[in-house]
Amino acid sequence: MDFEEKTLSVEPIYDGKIFKVRKEQVELPDGKQSIRELISHPGGVGVIAVMEDRQVFMVTQYRIAARSMMLEIPAGKLEYGENPLECGKRELIEETGYEGREFTHLGSYYATPGYCEEVLNIYLARDLHFVGQHLDEDEFLNVKKYDLDELYNMVMNNEIHDTKTAIAILKAKAILG
Repeated sequence: MDFEEKTLSVEPIYDGKIFKVRKEQVELPDGKQSIRELISHPGGVGVIAVMEDRQVFMVTQYRIAARSMMLEIPAGKLEYGENPLECGKRELIEETGYEGREFTHLGSYYATPGYCEEVLNIYLARDLHFVGQHLDEDEFLNVKKYDLDELYNMVMNNEIHDTKTAIAILKAKAILG
């Protein structure tokens, strides 16, 4: 059976700085109709930056949606049409001050595919060299290094609550051992 939903009409609801919201009237596989509320977002990029000694650069920043400080890999929002790798390289330097010379794409993931089109690209960065941190003027965060094995244990103990960060740690651990 084909489970694809067919869009019958689209109604824009909100056009903001970071995302857009629309309502779609859809035809379901059984021929009935329903409404879907969807968020358009340009996507994001996260970078797990691992030093030769398996130390990983992490950032801690306040996230208003979670109402708490979050431990995360360096990350940022893509501009529409921007190359994800170039965005990741830029964000790594901005947030940590380190430039990676070797990047491995760890995959692309939907953050919440039930209602949001945001795709997160995750990279592993190695061969890191300090070039100087320069945060955006509205960005406030702390940078600290953690051992990869410690981060892995934190993910397994549900101490890291950011999805892109958990995926990046698990994949880096699988690749680097």
